[in-house]
Amino acid sequence: GHGDSDAGFATYGDAETAGDVLALVEELGGPAVIVGNSMGAAAAVIVAAERPDLVNGLVLVGPFVRNGKISAAQRLVLRVAMAPLWASSAWKAYLPKLYAGRRPDDFDAYRAQVVAALHLPGHAKAFSRTTHTDHAPAEARLGEISAPTLVIMGDKDPDFPDPTVEANWIAATLHGKAVMVPDAGHYPQAQQPEITNSAVLGFLTALDIHA
Repeated sequence: GHGDSDAGFATYGDAETAGDVLALVEELGGPAVIVGNSMGAAAAVIVAAERPDLVNGLVLVGPFVRNGKISAAQRLVLRVAMAPLWASSAWKAYLPKLYAGRRPDDFDAYRAQVVAALHLPGHAKAFSRTTHTDHAPAEARLGEISAPTLVIMGDKDPDFPDPTVEANWIAATLHGKAVMVPDAGHYPQAQQPEITNSAVLGFLTALDIHA
């Protein structure tokens, strides 16, 4: 239900996404460097734990690799806010907060496309289901990761109480490196592409992998 993706999957979650990513890497002949943004980072972690032979490196952007510490009341509010009947309106209102800091020049047009996609048949329901994702399976696999890892986090990312603390914790846990992107929220690749791309290309160069 995100963007142009299909809304007909039977189940949603980090393990399901990881299965799709793994299948793609196998089809393309891997190994690969996997770049995962937000919930995609949890899926990337699971792939790296399951098949370290197919993962040369991980780039985790604005990553969820564990569940946030929120109360039962806050969790209930989130589920109500993202219920299918009004998911498109709620996401339209919330999306600007995720782009805290510098917004892309085409943000307004992009937000309109996102809202339009959520009005497609089945998309709001699918999107709502993804907001229930449990990241505990990814956190349980963190100790198994051996691939070199780069963590990229916007310094204004509203999804974390302290983005720097979270980025440094993930990097330390995975024996990797954290890069904080100034004046960016949850999507530094769109908000500060020059800084983000430079960090990714530097990581690939250190791995001796050429884009």
